[in-house]
Amino acid sequence: MNILVRIAHRIGFLKMLPPLVEIGRRRKSLMLSQKQLASLAGVTQSMIAKIERGTINPSYLKTKAIFDTLEGLERRNELRAKDISHPKIVRIQARETVAKGVKVMRETGFSQLPVFDGEKPIGSLTEKVILQKLVSAQNAGEISKQHVENIMDEAFPTVTEDTPLSMISTLLSYQSAVLLAKKGHIVGIITKADLLKVIGSAAGSRLGK
Repeated sequence: MNILVRIAHRIGFLKMLPPLVEIGRRRKSLMLSQKQLASLAGVTQSMIAKIERGTINPSYLKTKAIFDTLEGLERRNELRAKDISHPKIVRIQARETVAKGVKVMRETGFSQLPVFDGEKPIGSLTEKVILQKLVSAQNAGEISKQHVENIMDEAFPTVTEDTPLSMISTLLSYQSAVLLAKKGHIVGIITKADLLKVIGSAAGSRLGK
């Protein structure tokens, strides 16, 4: 271990790297040859081959260069919000009734609707919110007559066109949908169903190979 790496260890500067066995798996998922990865990372093909065979333990700096290259390529190849969103946004206005919202859900099959005030998203209406209100209400009929803005939940998160799929997946783990904005305007929506379609397509592609 050279002096610079030794110093870096002492001050806790070094980034924890994934296990070396990840290099071969990630290289293959990117459909790169050992020669291509070696050229991009600035190392020899022989080193890549030995790492994947488990016969060499490269220096930190060489290993980091390889993983940095892989991560850069994965980010470049990753799907973005604009690739999986759809422009038709089924929405409800804040001053419309909950009954209207339920009707829209039944007609479209969506279990969640973004709530807008004109062209501005200000909340969300979901089956979960409606059911919670019905359970606690003394008169269910009164709930249906209320304006959506009176029972709506917080607005769905808004992302830009270049937001990576990994971030969208994280957001959808605790939100029903994500809105896509371009130049200050909402131009698309992504739901959990859209995410599942992407995952299903990817799995199908792998099985078909």
